[in-house]
Amino acid sequence: MGTPDFAVPSLEKMREKYNVSAIVTQPDKPSGRGKKVTISPIKEVGLSNKIPIFQPEKIRKDSEITDKLKEIKPDFIIVVAYGQIITKQILDIPRFGCINLHASLLPRYRGSSPINWTLINGERKTGNTTILMDTGIDTGDLLMRSVVDISESMTAGELYTILKVNGAELLDETINGIIRGKITGVKQQGDGSSYVQMLNKQMAKINWNDSSINIHNLIRGLSSWPYKNINTWPTAYTYYKDIPIKIYKSKSLEVNVIKPPGCIIDANNEGITVATNVGILIIEILQFPGGKPLEVREFLKGNKIEKGSVLS
Repeated sequence: MGTPDFAVPSLEKMREKYNVSAIVTQPDKPSGRGKKVTISPIKEVGLSNKIPIFQPEKIRKDSEITDKLKEIKPDFIIVVAYGQIITKQILDIPRFGCINLHASLLPRYRGSSPINWTLINGERKTGNTTILMDTGIDTGDLLMRSVVDISESMTAGELYTILKVNGAELLDETINGIIRGKITGVKQQGDGSSYVQMLNKQMAKINWNDSSINIHNLIRGLSSWPYKNINTWPTAYTYYKDIPIKIYKSKSLEVNVIKPPGCIIDANNEGITVATNVGILIIEILQFPGGKPLEVREFLKGNKIEKGSVLS
């Protein structure tokens, strides 16, 4: 059970090591300006490998899918970013249980978008966790985890790509451990648990009265850079002379400034230097409407950024 690109390495690993009897993914939906109907990355893998695919609108209310899963009699149901809440009736079907891969070190960052919020909050470590699912949201017994270090410049796109591959390996280790009787679930403790909210465009607007490090973390936490096929979250943005610009990569420097927050101090091949409430932010990659993301030095070859202008 999965939907986005994040779940593809896990499905491929399951295909490589085990017999995948069926795929459950979200229904096809229109997307983009032309509202062209697109299929999920998981469905693409299923179609190319002739695996039976089910796409219930609401799995909680679809008794037919429950009956079909009972007929399959799976040993495991593997859930990776599926996007729907699964009923106890389905959780009870597989012999060894429903195993969920979650991209955080549970019990921290339960819920959607844990990768983004980990970066927005400036964490230095994260990872993947496998759990034995229950009816709560990411509250099941802990099975295994893997830890990944986060650099100060790492974007959500880079972390996403690391964790989706890392997660496939962790799932394989988890399944092997359960089959061999070497892994048992450990109840999650309430201490340190947290839920993250869904991302939205309003939160992506940069507040220049914040500190440079917080703004930098917001930018990288919402940035898909350098991957063009990851566009499932909003990109941090600001306004230059009433023109909205997206920012994909930046650098924070903790230095004293006397310019007002948002004021452009300089614009050169190193980037666009902007004053914040605490420190300065250097914009390194940006996108103007109708254009593509560009490094600032490339953008400045045919465009000008006025010093003293204030971003809002």
